[in-house]
Amino acid sequence: MRIENAALIGLGAIGLTFGNQIQKNLPGSLTVIADAGRIERYTREGVYCNGEPCAFRYMTPEEKPERPADLVLIAVKFGALEEAVRAISRHVGPDTVILSLLNGISSEEIVGRVYGMDKMLLSVAQGMDATREGNRLTYQNMGKIVFGDQEPGGVSEKARAVSEFFTRAGVPHEVSREMRRHLWSKFMMNVGINQVTAVYRCGYGGVQEGGPYRQEMIDAMREVLRLSELEGTGLRESDIGYWMDVIQTLSPEGKTSMQQDVEAGRPTEVELFAGTVLRLAEKHGLDVPVNRALYRKIREIEASYGK
Repeated sequence: MRIENAALIGLGAIGLTFGNQIQKNLPGSLTVIADAGRIERYTREGVYCNGEPCAFRYMTPEEKPERPADLVLIAVKFGALEEAVRAISRHVGPDTVILSLLNGISSEEIVGRVYGMDKMLLSVAQGMDATREGNRLTYQNMGKIVFGDQEPGGVSEKARAVSEFFTRAGVPHEVSREMRRHLWSKFMMNVGINQVTAVYRCGYGGVQEGGPYRQEMIDAMREVLRLSELEGTGLRESDIGYWMDVIQTLSPEGKTSMQQDVEAGRPTEVELFAGTVLRLAEKHGLDVPVNRALYRKIREIEASYGK
């Protein structure tokens, strides 16, 4: 199995970062799926990554490609996932591999219900400090894509093929043999850092070592750690330490996607983070006061938009 062509939906920070890397190193191998209005805007205004224009090839969901994509990357926000699942339909064939780069722990199941879980590899994007303003994205740390099989222990032909493609494309990546645990681990980090930085608009510096909101972030993460024990996903206290080390590498002036959302007056992914924690906590009868408070504060921020 060899991956030669890829399709991408979603030109936010993650999609633009890795899509641009693929297009630069493997010209012509990537198609960006977008509606006609977005394509017209991207074409008219351009799309820029670290000051350089991105030369993407675009296609609407209604257009039929010459052949299905070998690899489909989904990089939209959670609220746009169901629309994205429909939009990629013409690009998914019998042998297509799908990676959902969304935050959280539920997007693979949502995509898999439509196209089959046999096409899915579990994946997360991590370690980036990208900031997008309009049609321009800047970052110091590109981060990487971590992916792997649904069952622990091995590396499938699909995972090896994606790794080989990312190597040729210059996309930093890691193949994990414990991807479900890693997915929960990234979810734990996002529950802490995204929500706390969104509430206090503090950037990464506010939660790095010595930052005033660091402890609240860790407390929110520890509530996910307790849920992991109840769900049997294998998180450990050392996973929090791992993410603390990752967070220290980020630019203090950088901002999480959720902080950028509240500053721009956009809907957030709070349902994906605290909302999921609250639902699982209710299932297990667990008290999660930190995430309950963060959920309330973020909903209050969203309600204040335009006032």
